[in-house]
Amino acid sequence: MTTMSDAMPNRYQAVFARGGTSKALIFHRRDLPEDTARWDAIFTSAMGAPDPYGRQLNGMGGGVSSLSKVCIVGPSSHPDADVDYTFGQVGVQRATVDYNGNCGNMSSAIGPFAVDEGLVKASDGETTVRIFNTNTRKIIHATFQVRNGKARVDGDLAIPGVAGTGAPVRLDFLDPGGASTGRLLPGGQPSQRLAIAGIGDVEVSLVDAANACVFVDADTLGLAGTELPDQLEKHRDVMDRLMSIRCHAAVAMGLSGSAEEAGRKPLIPLIAFVSPPADAATLTGERLPASAMDLTVRMISNGQPHRALPLTGSLCTAVAASIEGTLVHRATRAERGDVLRLGMPSGVITVAAQVDREHGRWIARRGAFYRTTRRLFEGYVYA
Repeated sequence: MTTMSDAMPNRYQAVFARGGTSKALIFHRRDLPEDTARWDAIFTSAMGAPDPYGRQLNGMGGGVSSLSKVCIVGPSSHPDADVDYTFGQVGVQRATVDYNGNCGNMSSAIGPFAVDEGLVKASDGETTVRIFNTNTRKIIHATFQVRNGKARVDGDLAIPGVAGTGAPVRLDFLDPGGASTGRLLPGGQPSQRLAIAGIGDVEVSLVDAANACVFVDADTLGLAGTELPDQLEKHRDVMDRLMSIRCHAAVAMGLSGSAEEAGRKPLIPLIAFVSPPADAATLTGERLPASAMDLTVRMISNGQPHRALPLTGSLCTAVAASIEGTLVHRATRAERGDVLRLGMPSGVITVAAQVDREHGRWIARRGAFYRTTRRLFEGYVYA
């Protein structure tokens, strides 16, 4: 790829790629201005934000949070990493770029991008790229197959929410606890009650692994827990309550100084409501039996009901399910295996998390999942 000095004004070299259930523009750090203050204008223009119609027709975005993302990749200065990766969540109806958290799904595209672009040299066969996520200051290992010097794309792995199959990418999040706040349990305990203006006292679990998350029982919201995104969007009162709880939780977690400030930072914390396993419909109309899952989860990402689950949110859910006393642990099937099965709008996602307790303190050691990724185009994007 050429440097910015070789490019025409207002166009930037980029790769457009799917990672898991998300899509993003991926830039080389070298192709962007040294002055990072100029980045937001480039990213919002490229993605087509703000768009009051919510469709981003004038840019690369797709009108939902999972399709309005950017990633920046370059050589790493971290001794335990091969590349640095910065994630930006671009607004849809607002001209904002939020760098406060990571996107786990797009993390699956970073290792293959690094190999394909020559940032990391890899021999054919299995390779591992060590990624330093600058948003959370955490290390992620991406392990995948290389063929003829490029990351393999074709394979037999199917993931819920994505049509077709692809080559597996294993993601290992190392020491994911405290990624956003510095503490696995930012509130100091597995669950607590928050006084929410206009709602009253609400029991929540505040957990920070890979990204900070707020968990609430579906019952608290008067929901079954199996609602699909379109149903949730029609319940504006429920969405408003969720946003209010999220903003108050952000203050309790030390992420914002006020609920008003938290409202201007829509990415982190994520908020989810959980319920025990239950028969449910998916976005494709398939019926999932309760026996296929260990927990039912619905998550709000960047102010919108997620059509699957954010990968970092899935990891945090799996960690929370292993911590006695959390609302997630209470709702999770008692007879679960080593891999947690999360029932969500697109099907079932499986997550493995290693959580230990030492001297009365919970420690998240690692979280792992498999994703697929695919490069969709490479060239110039105009901004």
